[in-house]
Amino acid sequence: MNTSLPPADELVLVDRELARLDARRSTLLARRAWLLQALRTPVAVVTAAGARAPVADSTPRGAQNVLLTLGGTLLTIAAVAFTLVSWGSMGIGGRAAVLSVVTSAALVAPVALLRRGLVSTAESVAALGLALTVLDAYALHRVALTDTDGLGYAAVASAVLAGAWAAYGTGLSRLRTPLPAAVVAGQLPLLLGVLAAGGGPTAFAWAALVTAAADGAVVLWARPVAARITASAGAAMLGGWALLAGGGLSLTAPWSGAALLLTGAAAVLYAACRRPAFAVAGAVVAGLAAVTASGGLLRAALAPDWAVPGYVLCGLLLASVWRAGAVGVRLPDEVRAGLAVAGAAVAALGLVWALPPVVAGALGPLVRRTPVWSGEHAGPVLPSYPATAALVLAVAALVLVAVPRLWARCGALVLAWALLTALPVVLEPPYAVTLALQLLTTAAALACAVRPGPLARGLGRPGARTSRATPGEATPGSPGAANAADAVDPRTASGFLATATATATGDAAGRPDDATTRKEPTGPTSPTSPTSPTSPTSPTAASSRPRTPVAAPEPGVVLGWAAYAVGLVSAMGALAFALDVRGATFTVLGLVFALLVGVAVFAGDVRGTVSACGAVAVATGFVCAVAAAAGFAPHWTALALLPVPAATALVGAKARRVALPVEITGGTVGLAALGLAAPRPAFLAAALALGGLIAAATALRPERRRFASWTAAALFLAAAWVRLAVWGVTAPEAYTLPVTVPALVVGLLRRRRDPAASSWTAYGPGLAATLLPGLAAAWSDPGWPRPLLLGLAALAVTLLGARFRLQALLVLGGAVLALDGLHELAPYVVRTVGALPRWLPPALAGLLLLAVGATYEQRLRDARRLRDRVTRMR
Repeated sequence: MNTSLPPADELVLVDRELARLDARRSTLLARRAWLLQALRTPVAVVTAAGARAPVADSTPRGAQNVLLTLGGTLLTIAAVAFTLVSWGSMGIGGRAAVLSVVTSAALVAPVALLRRGLVSTAESVAALGLALTVLDAYALHRVALTDTDGLGYAAVASAVLAGAWAAYGTGLSRLRTPLPAAVVAGQLPLLLGVLAAGGGPTAFAWAALVTAAADGAVVLWARPVAARITASAGAAMLGGWALLAGGGLSLTAPWSGAALLLTGAAAVLYAACRRPAFAVAGAVVAGLAAVTASGGLLRAALAPDWAVPGYVLCGLLLASVWRAGAVGVRLPDEVRAGLAVAGAAVAALGLVWALPPVVAGALGPLVRRTPVWSGEHAGPVLPSYPATAALVLAVAALVLVAVPRLWARCGALVLAWALLTALPVVLEPPYAVTLALQLLTTAAALACAVRPGPLARGLGRPGARTSRATPGEATPGSPGAANAADAVDPRTASGFLATATATATGDAAGRPDDATTRKEPTGPTSPTSPTSPTSPTSPTAASSRPRTPVAAPEPGVVLGWAAYAVGLVSAMGALAFALDVRGATFTVLGLVFALLVGVAVFAGDVRGTVSACGAVAVATGFVCAVAAAAGFAPHWTALALLPVPAATALVGAKARRVALPVEITGGTVGLAALGLAAPRPAFLAAALALGGLIAAATALRPERRRFASWTAAALFLAAAWVRLAVWGVTAPEAYTLPVTVPALVVGLLRRRRDPAASSWTAYGPGLAATLLPGLAAAWSDPGWPRPLLLGLAALAVTLLGARFRLQALLVLGGAVLALDGLHELAPYVVRTVGALPRWLPPALAGLLLLAVGATYEQRLRDARRLRDRVTRMR
């Protein structure tokens, strides 16, 4: 085999082709096996015409179940009517005797039916018998036990029926109805007994809890699935109600509620340890119940302001259960994760309770309730809010600092900022102390944003992560995964999050329901179906295709952005809070400006750019404050603001990294200055001229030359127009000639550089800027100098266009000259036409039409020739 490839490359190509052939052969063999198995199964009956037989709307088994259910229901209704209404002549005793006989027959008949294999019929007859037993109990109460209490008798009867139905279902294990019915009946004895004995809400809650515990025992140790499902529903409803009642009691009767909640928590925790599928949810419920109980006891012993901190402390203690393995307590990982989630949820609710002072401290100064620089300070925002909210924030921040995870470190940073922000609200210190604390918070946050290294200490460097397993990546069940699982110790702070996440999502190695231990279906499966291992869309094929790794963000970057965000919020709050006093305003503006400039200098990413723009805004505020303190009018303030865009242009020339955003911010300040000067045209002209000067200076830089030069020209032109308007100049040429002359010069330079450029592009705008307004003014001017000068100018433009073959000059000049001449000759034409006889104009029109018609072809050729000549012009 002769190829141009090197031997090594050719060997790789051959190996790939062989692997592809092997994969294709495996696919075809799997398809062949599936087809053989499919041919061995019975196929649907096909009619003689080749069409498939009609499919029935329901199966025989389904129709039988419907008929049996309807029959049993009708018989039960008839029995109820018989017991309560019919056969009044027989009396209740006679009806009870008849019901006893019928009930015995209904309960015995399923035995014979099961022997004959009639399971569905036996199920219906047994359900009828169970319903008849309830009627028998009612008849017994009406015949022999009429003096007994109804609730007490119902409690005893439900207990007896539950036991009898359980025994009946155990004896006839092929019946599915008796055992779930026994579980349903078992929910009533204790509840009805408590009501019969006159027990209060506490006793009723205990009865519900005990009943739920019995349901839990059925779930753990009973074998029939239907009974376990029914017991699960009963346990969830009664147990949930009991725990809610215990939570309510913990607020009014702490010791009674604590006993109820702790008992329920112990029962749920035991069930969670026995059932891995229920472990996480059960542990969460047990943890919440335990925290509610212990927090209720602390709430009764402490002052009202310490109630929420007590709950938070209990939640944090419960969250530390993930370190139970370190002290020798053996709990499943799922249970520890659930308990930790419950404790963390309680702590999170405590943080939500502590947020109002933070919001008030951050956003309260932005809402002005006193005049600026009045020296008056707004009253407390939350005067009666507990000061222990700051303690909750501090404790939560310390706990998160101990967890070496990026999310925890970010949370600790934000909580530390929240603590410093909330302290002035809950402690109500003097104005100077509050302002100093806000500035200190701003400085610390911005310093951490620039140098986040100390905050990220102990977090390590994140590696690349992929969303699909690659050939070298450890998968569940592989040795690499086992080593990785050993490396994550759930008893340490660094392993808590990974362990909790893995156990909650079912991804921990060694789980019984892990994907590596699931059994594949044994039925015939097409190898080309989506579930086939060889299918291109199967999960196995998808996991075998590597994906490009995604780099995780650096901890320092994330922490820096978090610190920067809270620092900006504190800076805005400090600026707003300083408006109460004039001296404080200038001090805070200067300090914040210095801080933002420092961030802009030392931060090399977007934070530096944003800080530079913020520094420009703060400088603008400083200038406005100085102008307000000096009593400047708005138009003088506009002139005072113009040094800000000049400074931004200078900064842009030196600091190219932040040049464009800073210059845009400075331009925005310049526009605001023009808006302030607009009511005074003289000052507006001066502001426009100074702005043009700044733009002209910026145009000296090569990268800004094009845009800045056009901006400078527009500003100078606008300044000239405003100045002319101030002087009372109404001649349009005074406004248009400053536009026309530079435009024509630019057009001439362009034509020299590009001779193929169109004259409309080079000279059209400049000529139109003067000729068209001049023509409009000439038509409304009764004098003769303006039309004469306009006609001479248009004639000169037309001659230049004809001489240099420039279409724009010829068309514009000729059109303006014709319209100007028409305007001058129109009065004389009208006067002459009015002096002629009335028959003469029609006669002249007829002669003109005859002349045109006689020379039509020649005139048409002349018009086409003229059109071609004009079209060939540039």
